Amino acid sequence: MSAVGGLLREWRTGRRLSQLELSARAGVSARHLSFLETGRSRPTREMILRLAEELSVPLRSRNELLLAAGFAPAYGETALDGPPLATVLAALRDVLAGHAPNPALLVDRHWTMVDANTAIGRFTAGCAGWLLEPPVNVLRLSLHPEGMAPRIRNLDEWRAHVLHRLDRQAAATADPVLRELRAELAGYPGGRDDPAVRPDGLVVPLRLDDLAFFSVTSVLGTPLDVTLSELAIETFLPADAATAAALRS
Repeated sequence: MSAVGGLLREWRTGRRLSQLELSARAGVSARHLSFLETGRSRPTREMILRLAEELSVPLRSRNELLLAAGFAPAYGETALDGPPLATVLAALRDVLAGHAPNPALLVDRHWTMVDANTAIGRFTAGCAGWLLEPPVNVLRLSLHPEGMAPRIRNLDEWRAHVLHRLDRQAAATADPVLRELRAELAGYPGGRDDPAVRPDGLVVPLRLDDLAFFSVTSVLGTPLDVTLSELAIETFLPADAATAAALRS
């Protein structure tokens, strides 16, 4: 099995697709797909990108597939502090500011905080200083016993929600760092990793002190840069009238 063939097979099986199902989606024969996975045929650059699109492979991993096949990466990866991203990041900071008085933050693929609006101070108040030293991992900050966890009134269901979300993200990206983060968070005290924990309402709330929030995730619609494709804005909106009034005041 070739290097790229093995990676293609891993992504296909990770998406729970048979060769027949993927070949139908990509418009190729199952026989040809089998030959690509076993190394009997060498995929073209276009074929790799077509299969990656059908498998919803992240841009970073698409580049890895291309490199494994001997091709140049298709997507750039620009440093966050590089001039090419300055305009986009400035616009994203405007979005963060525009969400005030609702807390909002910009995170990368590993849940490291890139930026935040001033309202996020409601969340970080009372957290241990070392958890707030860059790089700040927002999931660690929320579930660590020296972070927000003692103030989260529904820690069991919020913790279950965070761990489930990490499970899905790790499966979608095959990122080992996310699996390590998930294992770390699961080891924190003060909550149960219980799949039977289910909220009663329409969304999983974050009940912090006397406030209640629900979160909204926003991503760029058509990124062509690896770094931008891995950024997301997490906004926490009031889940009840009392929280809305407290934020406005």
